[in-house]
Amino acid sequence: MANPAVNSVLLAEIRLGLAERCDPVRAAGAQAYMKSSIPSLGVSVPEVRRLAKAVADAHPFESLEQLKDTVLELWRNATFREERYAAIDLTGLRLAAREPPMLPVYEEIIRSGAWWDFVDGVSERIGTLLQADRRTMTVLLRTWSRDSDFWIRRASITSQLKARAHTDTGLLSDVIEANLADPEFFIRKAIGWALREYAKTDPDWVLTFVTKHGGDISPLSRREALKNI
Repeated sequence: MANPAVNSVLLAEIRLGLAERCDPVRAAGAQAYMKSSIPSLGVSVPEVRRLAKAVADAHPFESLEQLKDTVLELWRNATFREERYAAIDLTGLRLAAREPPMLPVYEEIIRSGAWWDFVDGVSERIGTLLQADRRTMTVLLRTWSRDSDFWIRRASITSQLKARAHTDTGLLSDVIEANLADPEFFIRKAIGWALREYAKTDPDWVLTFVTKHGGDISPLSRREALKNI
């Protein structure tokens, strides 16, 4: 039974638009690359993003609550990976920007998506919430950095990728230090990535941080962190 709270016309248009853009050859390669159990349609990420924006412009949401319900409907009932990409793209609409009620949506995407493309797809959204409400989000991200789910921990580390001069270095230090001993590849990669991005703003801080932690920081994280210094 259809959920009356969702934007059903938008959902139908997104699904139809994705099906029309299907590329079976590309789909097979994409599914193999992503090591995904969810089938792919072979639609590129930029194409999905353009489609989601165009359909949202044509069939706008009536409220933030309708946007949330529609995103979750598309996410939870996706039969193709691109539908989940479209759901993430809808969270980037202005209506959802800097809105704390979106946080449970992002958390569900991270925990149930449990793969780097989905997790990284909402990292900027989480970073925007941090800039909007530092007090609440700083406490939350420190908690996330010690979560049993390493994808949640990855999200805490990558949350400030776009912050540049607004980076909270105390928070960055804390979430990284909580994960330095983790052997998980996606955590070590995230640590290096976060440090490499902040090095574009303050390379001396990053160099000092890496030097301070010496052998505690993995070779992968160190290499990524210092790549452009």
